[in-house]
Amino acid sequence: MQHFYDNQIRRYLTQIVRLMGQFSYQDGKGNLVQVPVTYGDLTRQVGSILRDNTENKIPSAPRMAVYITGLEMDTARLADSSYVNKLNIRERAFDENNREYLNKEGKNYTVERLMPTPYTLNINVDIWTTNTNQKLQILEQILMLFNPSLEIQTTDNYVDWTSLSVVNIAGITWSSRSIPQGTETEIDVATLNFTTPIYISPPTKVKKLGVITNIITAVFADDGLEVNIDDSAYTQSLVKQNIKEVDQNGNVILTETQPGKREALTSETTLVSTSYQNYDLLFMDGIARLASRGQVGAETWTQYFKAMPFSYEAGVTELKLQRSPDFEISGTVSINPLNEAELFVNIDNDTLPSDTVISGPNGDRTGVDYIIDPTNFDPSSKYSENARLLLLGPIGDVNNAEGAEAWKNSDGSDFVAGANDIVEWDGVRWHTVFDSSDNDSAVDNIFVTNLNTGIQYKWTTEYWILSWEGEYPDGTWRLSY
Repeated sequence: MQHFYDNQIRRYLTQIVRLMGQFSYQDGKGNLVQVPVTYGDLTRQVGSILRDNTENKIPSAPRMAVYITGLEMDTARLADSSYVNKLNIRERAFDENNREYLNKEGKNYTVERLMPTPYTLNINVDIWTTNTNQKLQILEQILMLFNPSLEIQTTDNYVDWTSLSVVNIAGITWSSRSIPQGTETEIDVATLNFTTPIYISPPTKVKKLGVITNIITAVFADDGLEVNIDDSAYTQSLVKQNIKEVDQNGNVILTETQPGKREALTSETTLVSTSYQNYDLLFMDGIARLASRGQVGAETWTQYFKAMPFSYEAGVTELKLQRSPDFEISGTVSINPLNEAELFVNIDNDTLPSDTVISGPNGDRTGVDYIIDPTNFDPSSKYSENARLLLLGPIGDVNNAEGAEAWKNSDGSDFVAGANDIVEWDGVRWHTVFDSSDNDSAVDNIFVTNLNTGIQYKWTTEYWILSWEGEYPDGTWRLSY
């Protein structure tokens, strides 16, 4: 694995040190003195060095020391580790010569953020004082801020979704001295225990977008336009035309060159916009993008609709998606105003295909009760419900047929299943009702609905996807008006 270090834990610790570095106390002369803060607990060896290896000196006080006492994974905040959040960033153009921002769009990026892992950070703050009055002054300033927590921010980066956190006060040790005090040291140490929920994030992928930002030649402008191509086979002139009719191949057959005058096209007139109809479609996360020669989103939907002989109306125009000759999924569309290469699609659930009937110990069923990660799921809670589950990960070790302890059957036998399998409980034993490793029939259109969320999924022979998502080649999708 390539080396990666981003000072993530250090940033949380830095914020705690800054939080504790703003307090002061009033000495006997009435002067306000700021209390210094250092990182690390003061061990006997360090204390001896600060005293110049003599018992005739004591360390300077008051002071505060911040140090980490523990770091634990917070399993209660765990989420889907495969989730990827995409964020489109558009910078404002900057003039390097005049050192000023311009009123136009600059560089564009897509940031793909992976799901971070949650942890709980335990931190102690030791407060060193030489008398009770110092301790009371310092503690009162600190304790009034926590009721019981205080929010911190580790970075002002816009795309960092883990920058905000809180500091919770978990415990207070009033004094390190015993009663009777003894004569070993004049320093009294009070300890504050803090807990902070944090995230450790994997690296983020940043992609530079290559979208059209400036149109130099408006091929499909409405005002007069003349295109001259210097080639004997294609030499012609394209004048202003209002397209009225198109044949089944997308070729214009009638035009109106003057209001009220209709005439058939001659061989000298060609339709430059026919290539706009030969796009594939990529539909993911509820967004449709045009694709051509492996390039996705190179063309905007605004230009696509302008080149077509029909009108577009947001929320009314429909996209038809053909998964197979047996059914067609449809949904209303609207162009993303912030990115015209994206088309929002609102799927009509009534057009979705029927779920596949899968036999199990409790009879034939067409859906699953839950989609779960078996490592973070207590199977005992669903025994009485005869649950049918779709697995995001494996149960046990398939190679040596050793099951996980929590997933053992009632008779103590092991149960082993693979990722993407569907399993069902019959009241005594677990059964695999859909084995993803043995099933390679994507053409059979295997569909199941998560009854917990109402979302339908399709098996692709490798993984489950939303039933309407995927790549649609030219000819398997169309727009309806």
